[in-house]
Amino acid sequence: MLKKRLIAVLILRDGQVVQSVRFKHTNVIHYDAVHAMEAFNKWAVDEIVILNVSRDSASREKFAEIVERISSHCFVPLAAGGWIDTEEYAQKLLRSGADKLVINTALADDPQLVSRLALRYGRQCIVASMDVKRDALDNPQIAVDRGSRIIEVAPEEWARKAVELGAGEIFFNSVDHDGARKGYDLESIKKVCEAVPVPVIAFGGVFTWNHLVEGINVGASAVAVANLFHYTEQSTRKAKTHLANAGVLVRQQGQSLAPVKAGLSA
Repeated sequence: MLKKRLIAVLILRDGQVVQSVRFKHTNVIHYDAVHAMEAFNKWAVDEIVILNVSRDSASREKFAEIVERISSHCFVPLAAGGWIDTEEYAQKLLRSGADKLVINTALADDPQLVSRLALRYGRQCIVASMDVKRDALDNPQIAVDRGSRIIEVAPEEWARKAVELGAGEIFFNSVDHDGARKGYDLESIKKVCEAVPVPVIAFGGVFTWNHLVEGINVGASAVAVANLFHYTEQSTRKAKTHLANAGVLVRQQGQSLAPVKAGLSA
């Protein structure tokens, strides 16, 4: 049986690690992303996701530099995303040390880019990020462009499209649950997990370690945390211990999980 993964998420705005609350990023947690990454117990967390949520595309170069700095200190797989809208920038992030590409808005605006990247680097390199926001009638819909633009498509349908385009993994986030401390959007995550044959990462809303267990129980292959990890001592170790005590099969401290680099063609 495959072990479930625990993933730490760093959300960067203009190069600084910020707290995310319903996709608003006003509270700076760390001024140096490398220091934030080092605060995680690298032997407990299984992967790190770093996301550029800056509103200005000019932030891409600085973000790539930060990815390079983080990758030189990171000994678990590193996924990076934000403003990936060209093959050239995707390659730049990979050459900077990212093991996976987290792609969001391009799924809507340039789906063939996703397919080209999957063909070039392999499905295992492509993580389809999907942000879900519920309408006035509580129907879940897809939000792209840093949550600012709504696409009236059910999450499970969007996930199927992403997999058809070449995504090897789904990174599920909820705009409504983000920073709300009420756990994951379990209903939507369950439907997405049942709809696609690839791993699904649950993200958005964790406030107690049992929220992680709930995400696993509805089918997620991995559970991700951002805000809470920054405010709790020995956070990743405590989270992993809670998962294990709940009967979830997880990688134990000290077991290696070597990243698999994408094939970088010239």
